[in-house]
Amino acid sequence: MASIVNKCYSNHSKLNGYLKKKPIHKDFYIEESYEKMPFSTSIMATLGFYFLIFIGLINHLIFTPKVATEKKRKGYPPLYDTFDNIFLRYVFRRVKDCFNSVVSSVPSAKIEIRTRITEDNNWSFKLLDTKSTFLNLGSYNYLGFAQSDGPIADDTINIIKKYGWAIGSPRQELGTNHLHFELEKLTAEFLGVDDAIVFGMGFATNALNLPAIINSNCLVLSDEYNHSSVISGIKLSGATSLVYKHNDILDLEELVRQNIVSGHPKTKKPWEKIFIITEGIFSMEGSIVNLPDIIAIKKKYKIYLYIDEAHSIGALGSNGRGVLDYYNCCPKDVDLLMGTFTKSFGSGGGYIAGSKDLIDYLKANSYASCYASTMAPSVTQTVITSMSMIMGKKYGGEGRKRINQLASNVKYFRQKLKALGCIVYGNKDSPVIPMLVYSIAKVGSTVREFYKFNIATVGVGFPATPLIESRIRFCMSAALTKEQLDEVLEATEKIVNKFGLRYSKKPISNEEIVYETPY
Repeated sequence: MASIVNKCYSNHSKLNGYLKKKPIHKDFYIEESYEKMPFSTSIMATLGFYFLIFIGLINHLIFTPKVATEKKRKGYPPLYDTFDNIFLRYVFRRVKDCFNSVVSSVPSAKIEIRTRITEDNNWSFKLLDTKSTFLNLGSYNYLGFAQSDGPIADDTINIIKKYGWAIGSPRQELGTNHLHFELEKLTAEFLGVDDAIVFGMGFATNALNLPAIINSNCLVLSDEYNHSSVISGIKLSGATSLVYKHNDILDLEELVRQNIVSGHPKTKKPWEKIFIITEGIFSMEGSIVNLPDIIAIKKKYKIYLYIDEAHSIGALGSNGRGVLDYYNCCPKDVDLLMGTFTKSFGSGGGYIAGSKDLIDYLKANSYASCYASTMAPSVTQTVITSMSMIMGKKYGGEGRKRINQLASNVKYFRQKLKALGCIVYGNKDSPVIPMLVYSIAKVGSTVREFYKFNIATVGVGFPATPLIESRIRFCMSAALTKEQLDEVLEATEKIVNKFGLRYSKKPISNEEIVYETPY
């Protein structure tokens, strides 16, 4: 860890010459789609949004309902600013029935959702005793390990009988179980690094570990679409943060060069450390990090690289080892590998992996290690079993079968959506599949229409996306069969026709789309 703590950027010897814009990797051509929004659609989506805000403002000033009025607040300043109030009450409320559904089952290929009704136009909801079963395209169950039966469930039940539900203590006190050591060893082996440390919460893995390795004398170069847990960790650390354009290597290198030359803006001294922080798969865009070129910048300027693989670990690469496996990069080229167990592994918690010095340092200095509750034994065992299956250590070729199934589902579903004339964002191999609808009103209409077909999807809008880039986000899973995907695509075609969602101007190929295994 000493090398990371003491790094200093003075008299840098490699400031001449930029990385040339070239193919990313000799074996890879990155195929990502970000088709431009039609001008007419942009105008209509913008006018529609501001019309809702205008009507909301009128209501806010004249017809504020009693349910939206706080009591016993005379003399207090408003808790929320005016825009927040108007947006939440008169824009978000119109589509609130499409969010926060009450799930009453394991989020596998099918999911059970409790019925709820509103008698006051989405101001409040009442849960009924009935529930419906939906095809699930809204959960991060990439490899289909979220199951209530099977070997993972059996192993977990046995551990609960042996150790109980939870430990209830931080790792540094009474919270360490032999299962934690087993999982850390297995994670390091899976990723091809020296050591790893695991934590009980994915969000905290970023938010509470970044302050342990960066400080106010450090510079962080952060992708503009990084997750809020990364942003929280950077803020807590006090480091200077600069945002580079999403996956833009030239913009990133320009920032690196400028800041090595200029140093800290207050002290004018060289930066103690410079970090690039990015993600493997970006959960709103469906894009995959341009890793080989980022590693080239890291090596050229001798700076550190931190990758959040929350969505990519398990879901990318022929071996399921994430974005490094996908590009066939060396794990030792990344200083800190972070990931979560909440997506591909069907469990909870997160990890950081890297050199032994780094992990020893985090064990002693990480807030998450010293103060946060440890992973429950049952949660830990779930990860151990699912990771062992991915690695082929248990249950034959089941893990490889799921990796291939996910890759086939992703490729087939993306191609079919584009053949419908939809604008689909992201990389061709990404299991996060955003279909653009642009208007927040169409988010509500589309999600409700999918509900009629008993299909659960995720509607996403502002502030999680740009103002007029609302979308339906399909989350692919190995648990889904081709027949189930065809059922979803058939419903999607009807919905696309009904609401006019054929925004793509690209020519549609007449070639037959074949369901096949990429690996």
